[in-house]
Amino acid sequence: MSGHNESILREPLITGDNITYAKITDDILSPVENKPNKAWWIGFIVASLGALLWVVAVSYTFWNGIGAWGLNKTVGWAWDITGFVWWVGIGHAGTLISAVLLLFRQNWRNSINRSAEAMTIFAVICAATYVVSHMGRPWLAYWVLPLPNQFGSLWVNFNSPLVWDMFAISTYFSVSLLFWYTGLLPDIATIRDRAVGTRRKIYSIFSFGWSGSVKTWQRFEAVSLILAGISTPLVLSVHTIVSMDFATSVIPGWHTTIFPPYFVAGAIFSGFAMVLTLLLVARKVLGLENYITMFHIESMNKIIILTGSIVGVAYLTEFFIAWYSGSEYEQYAFINRSTGPYWWSYWMMMTCNVISPQLLWFKKIRLSIKATWILSIVVNVGMWFERFVIIVTSLHRDYIPSSWAMFYPTWVDISVFVGSIGLFFTLFLLFLRVLPSIAIAEVKLLLKTASEQAKMKQIKEGHENKEYVAEYVESLEKFDSVKQEDYAKI
Repeated sequence: MSGHNESILREPLITGDNITYAKITDDILSPVENKPNKAWWIGFIVASLGALLWVVAVSYTFWNGIGAWGLNKTVGWAWDITGFVWWVGIGHAGTLISAVLLLFRQNWRNSINRSAEAMTIFAVICAATYVVSHMGRPWLAYWVLPLPNQFGSLWVNFNSPLVWDMFAISTYFSVSLLFWYTGLLPDIATIRDRAVGTRRKIYSIFSFGWSGSVKTWQRFEAVSLILAGISTPLVLSVHTIVSMDFATSVIPGWHTTIFPPYFVAGAIFSGFAMVLTLLLVARKVLGLENYITMFHIESMNKIIILTGSIVGVAYLTEFFIAWYSGSEYEQYAFINRSTGPYWWSYWMMMTCNVISPQLLWFKKIRLSIKATWILSIVVNVGMWFERFVIIVTSLHRDYIPSSWAMFYPTWVDISVFVGSIGLFFTLFLLFLRVLPSIAIAEVKLLLKTASEQAKMKQIKEGHENKEYVAEYVESLEKFDSVKQEDYAKI
């Protein structure tokens, strides 16, 4: 690999000079091996308070029942299923980055896949808590599993969306966890070899005897490809199953065949937005600008433009199909969404999900760290409102006007949701402290071919066309981690 020169026109995936294999290891393991800084402690304390709020709210729900929520006889699903679908969607970017981009040999994934996979696992955990807490009798949650039992021939109801969600969540979680942990093995072994005392013993256990031999690496790469092949269908299947919770019903506003692709695109959309929300802060706080570069940020912004546009087309298609169907009930469901009592949530959804991503067409905004971070939060606010609009506005006015009702969240609804965000960030911050947030072994593969210093070496040796070099130097202007003065003489 060291003898292969990548095209000079490709933007570097690692920036900085005097980057060595040892420096990559030191930079990435610095947050793990050193004491946490002030910013980490502030974030962890705030996130832990949120997680504590979640424990209180969920405990209150378990003790008093789901009557503690704002549900009524007409709106039987609300913030609980909204939160569930939102969290499952956020987890999708991790699978896409780790599996699909690996199969397509997209090397820019190497710097972001570890954190994205961790985000997937923590998001799925948050989603699973909603599945259990909205059951009403959480101590009987195991009944959704087709287990041998002493109740005669008692089996789960395979017509129930709850069972579908259980299969989707458990499959997604187990495969994602296996994929994530397999990729961690060489890096855990690196920490083990640098640690002493009790830490060394702990990391030795979790490294599963990784030796770093040629045979070990061959098996590692083979298993990674197999797991990527298994995970790729999950990108489509998991949110398709979640969408069928709604699409297989006969409720106007839900009964539509566009839901599966629409939900999958929305999930990737929100997932990449959350990856940006996390990594833009992490790269600054942990000093990882040389490894998570402006190229990575711009690439993710481009995916957000694409998936956001697909979601926008899906919104318009829904309205068209409602009109084209000739069903007055279907038509009213969509008129009610945009002009009824919850009109504000519909237009919030449209503004955040359709209009705001289009700002990323402008290069200046696409390359702005602050603008990207704000837009990533706006997108996920919009995606939460999308699920709220689909669920609540379709339920609160049914066929009988006398049963029409409004949904108002209680403090428990709000606390469970806000607390789940606290739980998510608590888990993510702990991950940053005990495991490397970037795949060390995979980033090292790029040093000899796709790094700034490798391309600088090509230029100095005079192997490249001058026009190509000029174009390459011009492309580096957007990088906040490149020393522009080094190229002043070129």
